[in-house]
Formats: sequence, structure tokens, C-alpha cells
Amino acid sequence: MLKFSSKLKLRTIKYFLPIFIFFQISITHANQIEHKIAVLVNDKVITTYDIDQRMKMNAIINNIEISAENIQFFANSVVDEIIQEKLKQEKTLEYGISVSEEEYLEYEKNFLLQKKLSKEDFKNLFKINNIKYKNFRDFVFIEISWQKVISGLFYRLTSASDFEVEEIISKNPSINTEVAEDLVIQRQLDLKSSKLLRDLYNEATIEFK
Repeated sequence: MLKFSSKLKLRTIKYFLPIFIFFQISITHANQIEHKIAVLVNDKVITTYDIDQRMKMNAIINNIEISAENIQFFANSVVDEIIQEKLKQEKTLEYGISVSEEEYLEYEKNFLLQKKLSKEDFKNLFKINNIKYKNFRDFVFIEISWQKVISGLFYRLTSASDFEVEEIISKNPSINTEVAEDLVIQRQLDLKSSKLLRDLYNEATIEFK
């Protein structure tokens, strides 16, 4: 059973991931899961163990209860997420992007503040649920690297018009002009990010085993 610091508890179940073909993973015995190849993304391997680990990590991070009703959607969403990460990682390596330990720790600190958790409690949640904390570190490193790629490629092409800034401020009077401009630019970067990721996805060779 996945264990949380909140009142939310997940039911212990066995589940199937319906990704074109079926492969079984037991959420109750993560350490016994075979590392069977589930998906190949440009010859990069995603295993059933990777998917199980990410499902449990996402459930903890987002405080989601995994049930028989939502597990198919949740599993497919996780597989798609990992595929996208493989594509992001390829692009960041192409541009030689690196992330420092200080950048990671800053992200981790802000994340834990948002979740109102201590690092010790957060790592303990991973431990008692048989999830490698390295999975979270890898996830963060990839996300920071990807944001650097997007900023490097597109930031100089973004701009915040007076209309866009005023529109945001009118909906959020407590926000100042500088923050509103940042939000407009970030929204534009997010759109560029989504488009680039779709293009990479369409160009990739993805094989479900």
C-alpha cells in the first residue's frame, strides 16, 4: 500500500497497463518487478519497473488515489510523461545543457515549501513506498534542463504587450506590472515548449512492446 503523510490512502491492487498490448505490474511488490521493456523511444528503453516507480511517485507528489476506475488513465498518462522525458533528455543532450547541484537544491527547496513537507519526510515517503529518490532527482534535472533549452531557443522571441499585461492585472489586481509581464512571457514559452515537444514526438520512433 502506498503510504502518505495526509489522510489519503491508496488501495493495494494489481493492475494492467493497456498500452496497445498488456503487461502486468504489481504495485505491492515493486522490488520484485521484472525490468521488462515496455516502450522504446528512439532506442531508449522504458521498462515496466520505470512505469511502476513513476506511477507511485506521481501518486505521492500529486496526492492521487489510484483506484480500479482511474488506473488505466493514470498508467497511460505516466507512460506518455516518461516518453516525453526521453525526448526532452535527447534535446538537452544535443544542446549540451547542464544543471548544477545548487539549481537542483533550489528547485527541491521550493517544491517542498509548496508541499509543506520537510526533505526528511519527503524522502521517507519514498523509502516506505519502495521508490528510489533518484527518480525524483532525475525528473527535476530533466525539467530544469528542458526549461533552459526553451529559454535559450525562444526567450528572445517573446514579448509582453500592454494589452496582455493589463488583461492579467485586471483579473488579478494584486499582481504588479513586472509579475504580469513575466506571466505573459512564461505563457508564450509554455506554448513554444508544447509545440517543440509535439514535433519531437511526431519525429520520434516509438515502439510499444
